[in-house]
Amino acid sequence: MDAAPPAHAPDLAASSAYDYPLIIKQLLITPLRQFPDQEIVYRDTLRFTYRQFGERVRRLGSALGTLGVRQGTTVAVMDWDSHRYLECFFAIPMTGAILMTVNIRLSAEQIVYTLNHARADTILCNAEFAPLLAAIRPSLTTARTFVCIADDPTPQAPGPIDWAGEYEALLHAGDPDHAFPEFDERTRATTFYTTGTTGNPNGVYYSHPQNVLHTL
Repeated sequence: MDAAPPAHAPDLAASSAYDYPLIIKQLLITPLRQFPDQEIVYRDTLRFTYRQFGERVRRLGSALGTLGVRQGTTVAVMDWDSHRYLECFFAIPMTGAILMTVNIRLSAEQIVYTLNHARADTILCNAEFAPLLAAIRPSLTTARTFVCIADDPTPQAPGPIDWAGEYEALLHAGDPDHAFPEFDERTRATTFYTTGTTGNPNGVYYSHPQNVLHTL
């Protein structure tokens, strides 16, 4: 008969367990604590420290809340690979919402399909793509809120777009101490749509752990 383990034997499984969820906001813990003054450079035109970046992400999360973004909401972003897109990549999933990256290389008809299929409720749109958004606006079935990403603080766009605000102005009004919620790590974080396939593009969803582990 095997001897029973000693009463004082440590519970190795419990003591080594990973005790917080693999959600995207965990990726900011180390840089904000250990490297707050390290800079992020965007196209050699803008520089932010991690401290400044963290504040902008919190302000964006606060602003999204005032726009009605909640857990499970799909927020689409029509932008270049910019510092603002990076902020969206953190702030949107950190609210529990789903970041949808709009592939602006698709045809207008396919963009409409992807936005409707993903049930995008809010769209953040670079001013460069405002004419495209204006053209497809009548065909969008779920989008209700539109934010303009622009360097011009008073963006103007043709067509039936009623901007809820301009990105930088919304950040300025946001709470720099905004606290993001905790939620199940299996929550959807991002969605993208395939290209080069027959028929309509296919949606691909990623959970928080998939994004976090891919980053690590």
